[in-house]
Amino acid sequence: SCPDEVPMMGGGGQQTDRITGTNGRFGTYTWEEVQKHTKFGDQWIVVERKVYNVSQWVKRHPGGLRIIGHYAGEDATEAFTAFHPDLQLVRKYMKPLLIGELEASEPSQDCQKNAALVEDFRALREHLEAEGCFKTQPLFFMLHLGHILLLEVIALMLVWCFGTGWINTAIVAVLMATAQSQAGWLQHDFGHLSVCKTSRWNHLVHKFVIGHLKGASAGWWNHRHFQHHAKPNVFKKDPDVNMLNAFVVGKVQPVEYGVKKIKHLPYNHQHKYFFFSKSLYGYRKVIAPPIALGDLQLILNFCVTQCNCEILLGVKSHDCGVPVGRRFMESHWFVWVTQMSHMPMHIDYEKHQDWLSMQLVATCNIEQSPFNDWFSGHLNFQIEHHLFPTMPRHNYWRAAPHVRALCDKYGVKYQEKTLYGAFADIIRSLEESGELWLDAYLNK
Repeated sequence: SCPDEVPMMGGGGQQTDRITGTNGRFGTYTWEEVQKHTKFGDQWIVVERKVYNVSQWVKRHPGGLRIIGHYAGEDATEAFTAFHPDLQLVRKYMKPLLIGELEASEPSQDCQKNAALVEDFRALREHLEAEGCFKTQPLFFMLHLGHILLLEVIALMLVWCFGTGWINTAIVAVLMATAQSQAGWLQHDFGHLSVCKTSRWNHLVHKFVIGHLKGASAGWWNHRHFQHHAKPNVFKKDPDVNMLNAFVVGKVQPVEYGVKKIKHLPYNHQHKYFFFSKSLYGYRKVIAPPIALGDLQLILNFCVTQCNCEILLGVKSHDCGVPVGRRFMESHWFVWVTQMSHMPMHIDYEKHQDWLSMQLVATCNIEQSPFNDWFSGHLNFQIEHHLFPTMPRHNYWRAAPHVRALCDKYGVKYQEKTLYGAFADIIRSLEESGELWLDAYLNK
């Protein structure tokens, strides 16, 4: 059996005392016992066959309280390994939470997962680590940052030298949108702890980049984005498939909405109004309610810097072509790239799959080319990125053949598309979902 769905929110609770077993130290547990502790305030997880009570730790977890809750009552070993580059350090923090281990007769995997696949994936990760695929090339990221700054300097110099005529405004807007989009991919690298040697430096630089270059909150990004990676395309667990009733996605949600006669918008036309709503969706991904004080200061610095640049360059208050055009293009760029590998894929409720199967059913790759690598910030290797989120992006291409071979061995579909085909599939999937909704709304 598998644990029930974990509530997204709830009241607090006291951490239960360690349960002493017959050996006088810790208890031994069956999966059935572990799976009883899934509610907020009473949450257990299993990592490497050890049972941990994380009921109170969730409130202090750097990745946010919900991501652990999504694995309450489950084996979280694969997610634990994927998200933490320094496992020995993290294990030290986990020692006080240890309450026991699985009984010897219990399998290491829960929910009838394929033990052979899980073991082979673990071996693959160890092989890639030995091959140096998790080692960063500092020069790559220095050059990436350099080209972002160069684009912004060129844009500012064009305004300084040639003013804000229509042609120059269009050129500057494109340059600024490109710089901001590439800065978005750079903050993504630091956010995943894949650049610096220590998590501390990654977090510090991430706050600076996302705050000063993007004007967004690092804390909010962590809170949302790691949930997405932990349970991609899973309703109630992946915030990226929460479309705020503007869209219905996948094959399950449209029917549910149709049967319940929910019609916030004409969803059978969502593939059409998607073109006009991408900017709003992009803003939703940038604007964040839970902002820490430090994040707020960085965001204010970003806003002040933008205003000062406009004043120094003599841009009049009514001359808003550059900021509006930049935001419009950047938002569209962001949405197309982030949705091309997820929205057309399988979207459903929790199925308790192993890490490889869960990620592959929710993600796909876009064929490699120098342009695609640059344009998407190497998120054209979405499969490898999801399987190994702390791997530096310049090494995805090295891991891809090994991942494909493992998928072939177990019959897991490894999907790769052209860039154009992936964009077209976004619209196709929205149209199909809209038709499912309309049929259920009218006939069920």
